[in-house]
Amino acid sequence: MAMLELLSLLFLISTSCGNGVPRFANYFQDHMVLQRAPLKAVIWGFGEANKLTTLQINNKIYTTISRAEPANNLGESIWTVILDPVSDEGPFDIQITQPLTNGTLYNITLRDVLFGDVWICSGQSNMQMAVIDIFNATEEINNASKYPKIRVFTAALKPSDTPIEELLGIVENWSAASPESIGGPSFTYMSAVCWLYGRMIHEALGGRPIGLIATSWGGTAIELWMPPEALHDCGISSNEKISLQSYDQSSEIVSLSNSNLFNAMIYPFTRMVVYGAIWYQGEANAGYNTEKYACTFSKMIQSWRQTWNDRTSDLTDPNFPFGFVQLSTWSNTSTQVGGFPIIRWHQTFDVGYVPNNVVPKVFMAVALDLRDDPNGIHPRTKHDVGYRLSRSGLAVAYNQEVEYQGPIVSSVSYSSGSTTVNITYTGVQNIDLRNPNGFEVCCQGSKCIDDRLWVPATVSSKNALTITLTISSSCVRKHLYGLRYLWRETPCPFKQAALYSYTDRNLPSPPYMKLF
Repeated sequence: MAMLELLSLLFLISTSCGNGVPRFANYFQDHMVLQRAPLKAVIWGFGEANKLTTLQINNKIYTTISRAEPANNLGESIWTVILDPVSDEGPFDIQITQPLTNGTLYNITLRDVLFGDVWICSGQSNMQMAVIDIFNATEEINNASKYPKIRVFTAALKPSDTPIEELLGIVENWSAASPESIGGPSFTYMSAVCWLYGRMIHEALGGRPIGLIATSWGGTAIELWMPPEALHDCGISSNEKISLQSYDQSSEIVSLSNSNLFNAMIYPFTRMVVYGAIWYQGEANAGYNTEKYACTFSKMIQSWRQTWNDRTSDLTDPNFPFGFVQLSTWSNTSTQVGGFPIIRWHQTFDVGYVPNNVVPKVFMAVALDLRDDPNGIHPRTKHDVGYRLSRSGLAVAYNQEVEYQGPIVSSVSYSSGSTTVNITYTGVQNIDLRNPNGFEVCCQGSKCIDDRLWVPATVSSKNALTITLTISSSCVRKHLYGLRYLWRETPCPFKQAALYSYTDRNLPSPPYMKLF
C-alpha cells in the first residue's frame, strides 16, 4: 500500500511539473501533522510563477503570490503560506487553489491533517533500526493502532551534492500509527527510537498529536549531516568523502561526501516549522574525527537550529529542543576502551551531562548499560532508550517536573596522600548504589593517555549523596592524575552500572572523567 501511494504521488508530481499545475511539496501529504500553537505552521509548495495561490483551512482563507524565480530545473516556483496559530488539533482538510493559464481554477486538497508537535528523528543505524528489530516488537506493533494521533513519515536514503528543496525519495508516506505503518521491514520503517520517544511523550502529554519524521542512514558520520559552514568552523573540508561503516545497515552507496545528507535529508524539511529533533549517532565517529566531535556535534545542532529559523522566517524556535542518545555498547568484553567513551564525553560538549550552558536546550538518554551482546552495536533494548529519552524530553522540551536523569557529579574532593576520593552527586534525591565497580584512577601523570595504566578504585562507602572510593596504596605514593567512571566501550552487564537514581532505578549516572 505504501509503495502504491508513493507511485501515485510521484505520478502526480511528474504530470504536474510541465503544465504549471500547483502542488504541495512532496512531504506535505494526507494524514500529516503540522506544528500546533503557539507556533505558526508553514505550508508550501510549487506552481507557476507570479500566480495568486489561495489556501483554505477550517473556513479561513489565506492568499499568497508564488515567487517569480524558478526553484528547480522544472521551472516551478515556490508559494508559501504562514498560518495563524492553530490550537484545535483537527483533523482538517487543507485546500489550495491556483488559476491555470487556460483560465480555469485548479484545486488540490490535503485531508486528515492534525496539528500537534513535529519532531525530526535523525542519525545512523541505531536510529534507523526499526520497531520490528527490537525486543517486544510484536506487542509494540500490535498496539500501534491505539495511537491514531501519532503520525509517522520516513525519508528515503538519498544524497545530494547541493541543498535541495524537496526530498529525492520517500520510504513511508505520512500515515496514522498502525501495525502496518509501525511494523515495516527491518531497518526501514518505522524507526524504533523515534516511535518509542514519540509514543511516550504522546501519552505523557495527554494524547497530543505527534508527527514523527524519520530521516536517518546507517553507518554515516556526523560530517555528512552538517552544512559546509559548520564543517569549516571545526576545521573540516566540505569536499571530503566518507565511506559508510560496514557494521551498519546501508544501501548500495558506500561512499558519500560531507554535507550530502544535510543537503538531501535535512534541508528539505527546513521550510516547515518543527518543535524539536532527536539524534542517535556517533558510532561512525568513534574512529573518525573523534577528537573533533565536541565541535562537530555542537556546530551541527546550532546550524540546524539556525537554518530552520532562517527558512521559516523566525517561526521555528532558534533554540528548539534537541535530544540525543548517548552511545550504547558494541563489544561483549568489558576490557575494550576504544573510541566510544570519548564520543560519549564529547556528546555532552566535554561537560559530562546535559542540559548545560555550552549548547542550550539539549537533553539525552544514557544508554551505556543497555548492552545486548548477541546484537553487538545494535542493542535491541530500545524501550529503555525511549523511556529515558522521553523523560528528559518532557523535562527539557516541555518543562514538566519529572525525574529525568541519574546522579550527576557535583564535586570531587581529594587530598594529596589520602587513600580515598569523595564524589558528591546532585540531580537525585538519593543514590541507588548497585555495585562498587566502574571507577578507575591513574597516577602516572601524562602517561595516563595509555588506558592500561588506569587501575580500579572501588566504592567503599556511601553517605547520602556522597560516595567514597578507596584507591590503591601504589597510587597514594604518587600524584593522583585522573579519575573516570564507566570509561569502557561496554562498561557493565545489563543495567548493572554502579549508580542509578534511587527513586527511578532506570536512570543511570552518566560516564564521567576528571583530571586533577
